[in-house]
Amino acid sequence: MVAAKRLVTGRLALVAAEPHHLIAELEAPERLALLLGASVGPDWPPGEYDRDAQAFFLARLIEGGPDVCGWFCWYAVRPADGEQPAVAVGAGGYCGPPDDNGEVEIGFSILPAQRGQGYATELAHALVGRAFAEPLVVAVVAHAGAENGPSRKVLEKCGFACIGRDDESGNDRFLLTRDQGGSGRGGCLPK
Repeated sequence: MVAAKRLVTGRLALVAAEPHHLIAELEAPERLALLLGASVGPDWPPGEYDRDAQAFFLARLIEGGPDVCGWFCWYAVRPADGEQPAVAVGAGGYCGPPDDNGEVEIGFSILPAQRGQGYATELAHALVGRAFAEPLVVAVVAHAGAENGPSRKVLEKCGFACIGRDDESGNDRFLLTRDQGGSGRGGCLPK
């Protein structure tokens, strides 16, 4: 499997969480800031990436060991630029390694002060690209509620197609397959 621990996009450095990152984050965000070399503001963590998610990722990383690093949380850091210091703008990642069907699920959250600048789209594109770099991955899925227009827009920009409602979560299920080559359909299709 792909074992990258750092990805670089046009404007972001993505850092794969390791247990020490999550332990520091759960204890005090300022400790995470030191590990990332970036400011972590008082509004951290972003969105649905909360303490429960952090604890879940930590447990999965400890359980899976080094082989699963990169298949859970990634921190999105905007590097220092001129007089602007480096800052953690959000987090995203996967719910785990590819399942038996070759699917991985992604999610992403950007801090409110950093939204509307394209960071979520950039983060989601990077997660999709990293997933498809793994030959076992044939599809990437995501979920978004009907009321979550910004996340739905990000997924559509990344080529995902809404394929119906997930009965368990009540959210819409979005899909991007390897053979779509990054160009999905917009809208939401029935199951």
